[in-house]
Amino acid sequence: MEALIPLVLLLVVLYVLMIRPQRQRQQQMQKTIDGAAVGDDILTSGGIYGTITEVDEDDIVVEIADGLTVHMTRRGIAAVLPPEEEEEEVEPADEDEVDADDEASVTGREDVVTSEAGADATTGDRR
Repeated sequence: MEALIPLVLLLVVLYVLMIRPQRQRQQQMQKTIDGAAVGDDILTSGGIYGTITEVDEDDIVVEIADGLTVHMTRRGIAAVLPPEEEEEEVEPADEDEVDADDEASVTGREDVVTSEAGADATTGDRR
């Protein structure tokens, strides 16, 4: 009877630390997939990115390229992607603000690289 108590405690700890959080993640993922609607960007289980164009209960139509659509089930959705935020355009710096280091890196100077094998007299130049 005394050996049963640690075993039960171990199972309770296992449930609290591993099984319960995994079930919660699965339920949240299922809610996300079930809530996918027209216009949402998704990632399929096959690794293809697309946008949902039509929804019919368990079947969906996903546009994966301009004018190219595929029909699939909701079970094929691996993730619903968050909406993309537009990036701000970065204005190029004025030419007066260019450092000397930047000018040196743009000059196109090539360095000659040699190896120890090239120093061997028996090895010919194989160009």
